Amino acid sequence: MARLRAALIGATGLAGQQFIAALKDHPFIELTGLAASPRSAGKTYAEALKTASGMTAWFVPEPLPAAIAGMKVVAGDALEAKDYDLVFSAVEADVARELEPKLARDIPVFSAASAFRYEDDVPLLIPPVNAGHAPLIREQQRRRGWKGYVVPIPNCTTTGLAVTLAPLVERFGVKAVLMTSLQAMSGAGRSPGVIGMDILDNVIPYIPKEEHKVEVETKKILGALRPGGEGLTPHDLRVSCTCTRVAVMEGHTESVFVSLEKKATVAEVTQALREWKGAELARGLPSAAPRWIEVLDDPFRPQPRLDRDTHGGMATTVGRIREDGVLENGFKYVLVSHNTKMGAARGAILVAELLRAQGLLG
Repeated sequence: MARLRAALIGATGLAGQQFIAALKDHPFIELTGLAASPRSAGKTYAEALKTASGMTAWFVPEPLPAAIAGMKVVAGDALEAKDYDLVFSAVEADVARELEPKLARDIPVFSAASAFRYEDDVPLLIPPVNAGHAPLIREQQRRRGWKGYVVPIPNCTTTGLAVTLAPLVERFGVKAVLMTSLQAMSGAGRSPGVIGMDILDNVIPYIPKEEHKVEVETKKILGALRPGGEGLTPHDLRVSCTCTRVAVMEGHTESVFVSLEKKATVAEVTQALREWKGAELARGLPSAAPRWIEVLDDPFRPQPRLDRDTHGGMATTVGRIREDGVLENGFKYVLVSHNTKMGAARGAILVAELLRAQGLLG
């Protein structure tokens, strides 16, 4: 099988490092180009990671692959689409807004940035949840005159929530969702990141723009592709959330309250979550989890330290499923989702795998 040549923009950042770790030994995607800021251009990747103190700023648990360490880094605006089959983007939204369309004119771009998430002709994909939205990229290509396309992944906080809501929407219908998140420090990256003196012994009760992202993205992901594939109709459920930052390195915890359209029991809700398989096409992808949701009976679980790496960080772990006496047909539960794996790099790679399986890549 011919391997697809991939470039990575934002290679030196924390999200970029997660992409590098996740793509090692991938069966059909080969990382052949690295791009970062102009200050890294011309250096090897290992040199670009060196700080002024001499530390190698590689922050993921997996070792840095030797082949990547010796690869030359170029500036993001120097990437040539003709040299690659696809691009992964791990840059901030303002940089993504400039660089991603230039590349998408010719090749697909899979992005962890928010720059294009809310545009009408852009699908926001979680493969087990809404694989059927992928054909919207044909409308994007038609409107913009591109050979490629931009497909962003959702905000990492949205991902775990949407995954757990999908089986409830399918089985019972969902009218409203209330959620409070306790989000890991890695979600803010390292530059500027979260200052240790601010987060230790503390909870930061506000993350700029995060709550709006969750509310809008959840409705879009759970929505429906319009007839003719010309856009998406958002789901009409109501979503309200409070997003906070806590002193946890990896793994977002969320406390979720759901109002169902139909009456149900705890056993039925638990069964719906436990038995959910998601889109059939997503199950056999190289990065797929054997189960997208794991339900735990222990009332002290899930916990980020114990459960974030379930199935390689690609599963959402759920526990404490209970009836709620305030909401109509109300239930509540706690979830843990890995924000830099399923919620970022591995999630974007999973989307690329899905589009290839659908004949929309390569």
